[in-house]
Amino acid sequence: MSDMVHGSAVAIDGNGLLLLGPSGSGKSDLALRLIDRGAKLICDDILHIESCNGLPQLTIAPNIAGKIEVRGIGICPIDFVDCAPLRLIVQFTQDVDRMPPEHQSITIAGYSVPMFKLDPFQVSSALKVEWALRSVIDAGLHPVANADATSNESVTM
Repeated sequence: MSDMVHGSAVAIDGNGLLLLGPSGSGKSDLALRLIDRGAKLICDDILHIESCNGLPQLTIAPNIAGKIEVRGIGICPIDFVDCAPLRLIVQFTQDVDRMPPEHQSITIAGYSVPMFKLDPFQVSSALKVEWALRSVIDAGLHPVANADATSNESVTM
């Protein structure tokens, strides 16, 4: 069983990152900047979250696999990976706390997943995403199945 999510997803060193924000908020733009730094696209715009061995897995939407929207240019082909384990959610906002609480999380697809908030259009956004992922990995944080969540619950932006 899988949940469909509106967002963009990339993999950095095999770790899946889900970029969430409203339409036009910069998900594809930040994904492109991360790809330029070595990330691999999983899927842009629509993707699936599937449970695999008790952990959430980001997977492609087959009809748009290997395509990314480049605003002002169009839909472009790009190398991609089929899936990666979800390790971090990046929630887009213009109102970022200077010193956010440690170890924030958000529930999606029945899992409590490490999360941090980001203004995607700052010059340093791609670096901040990489640092946030490193801090999640260094702290040993992983998504945890949420017993209170229903199997079809999802966060959509």
